[in-house]
Amino acid sequence: MTVARVTEISATSPESFEAAIREAISRATKTLRNVQGAWVKEQEVRVKDDKITAFKVNLMVTFLLED
Repeated sequence: MTVARVTEISATSPESFEAAIREAISRATKTLRNVQGAWVKEQEVRVKDDKITAFKVNLMVTFLLED
């Protein structure tokens, strides 16, 4: 039997949503073992002086628990 856990993380990037997602997964796999996947729960942009300054994502990351 396999048991997994889901944890929520967030990341930002000045470049794009994709860059924020890549950064989040890269960082998550440094701490969490057995990462199996993730889904984007939320996306938002930060705006200053009529320009987008950051792209933010909240991800739900799934990883398998070890015995």
